[in-house]
Amino acid sequence: MKAMILAAGRGERLRPLTDSTPKPMLQVAGKPLLEHHLVRLAAAGITDIVINTSWLAGQIEDYFNDCQQRLGVTISWSREVTALETGGGIAKALPLLGDQPFMLINGDVWSDYPLAQLQDNKLSNDLDAWLLLVANPPHNPRGDFALQDGCINYAKEQTSTFSGISLIHPKLFATDSASGSAFPLRDVLRPAIVAGRVGGDIYSGSWCDVGTLERYQQLQDSLAQR
Repeated sequence: MKAMILAAGRGERLRPLTDSTPKPMLQVAGKPLLEHHLVRLAAAGITDIVINTSWLAGQIEDYFNDCQQRLGVTISWSREVTALETGGGIAKALPLLGDQPFMLINGDVWSDYPLAQLQDNKLSNDLDAWLLLVANPPHNPRGDFALQDGCINYAKEQTSTFSGISLIHPKLFATDSASGSAFPLRDVLRPAIVAGRVGGDIYSGSWCDVGTLERYQQLQDSLAQR
């Protein structure tokens, strides 16, 4: 199985830190956030990894090109002149990902979820995607999705938050999802969810969306106490 890490975002809410440092390169527990993802993927036996870049792309690519061997991974880069959002970034990278299901990780989340366990959650023939959900954090109290009998839906009751960790089948992306256009992943997820073709589970372990200065500092403080 291959994996893709989304790392092209500008990180507006993390300014001024991200004015000169790409969001995935922010230090967490002594190393770049993106490096934590690569270490966890390699430990799970997933070593063929695609990463999309845009803002300050050279910093990310130069750093990890020099340490691929140390980390035990092989990285293919999908550079975007202008960030294409989550869905557009995946669509552009599809030629690098192939025609089999792949793991998808948002580069700006932190979690201790055992990725090898997710790798074992192979997509069945009747699913286009599988999403890992978490309890709603304070910044997203209404949640994103509900889960019933292992199937993601939009019910208002008992909603949870999408963790940014998922399995994606390339068939989720219709032929009209043209490479080079910007659109969010939710645009292609919605029809599949309505059709009952997206599975999921809820994780109760450590997770953080490192999307703002406040949450970034909270994560730093939390890890320092371990």
